[in-house]
Amino acid sequence: MVKKLLTRYLKRRKLLGKNALQQRYLVIDLELTGLDAKQHEIVSLAWVIIDNQCIKMSESQHLINKDVKSLEQSPVFHGISDDAIAKGQSLNSILTQLSRHFSDCILVFHNAMLDWGFLKIALKNANITIRPKLIIDTLHIEQKRLLHHSTEIKQDDLTLNACRTRYELPSYHCHHALTDAQATAELLLAQCHQISCGKELKVAELT
Repeated sequence: MVKKLLTRYLKRRKLLGKNALQQRYLVIDLELTGLDAKQHEIVSLAWVIIDNQCIKMSESQHLINKDVKSLEQSPVFHGISDDAIAKGQSLNSILTQLSRHFSDCILVFHNAMLDWGFLKIALKNANITIRPKLIIDTLHIEQKRLLHHSTEIKQDDLTLNACRTRYELPSYHCHHALTDAQATAELLLAQCHQISCGKELKVAELT
């Protein structure tokens, strides 16, 4: 057990010292029935891959969970209907496909506390034990940048759209997992280039 933890620590330490702009990232977004991971459900899950600064939409996925018991307000917020649910996949199947990327990608979320909180529970329930190499949160990156510049952070200043606006990125229609995953991928690259200022950027600077 100690040897396993030490190996994991050394791998993480080595990764943190690498060039952030040359890494492979898996940008994930979830659509949820609510904000409580213990009682609400994952409606759909989307991911986009960034490889060496290139957003590979051809490798993106948007999968709907057919196991959802109650859509709650999802038809209103996400536009997902009962018909779409019926044509979806089991959550276990979706998580199996997602976890295949964990060994070669750094995971990225906008608000990792929320989305990774849901995924951890779902992965545990599916008996999927593979761990991601590292998790990066674009919301956390932006919060650090604003605090570094002594900028007062107001309510809604760290929403995905608000963060994108500061980098003059276009506004997207939100509440669609694939669109939000793409939007988060673009935000991450914008943040990387803003932080690096043309110099080499270490992965550690994003954590």
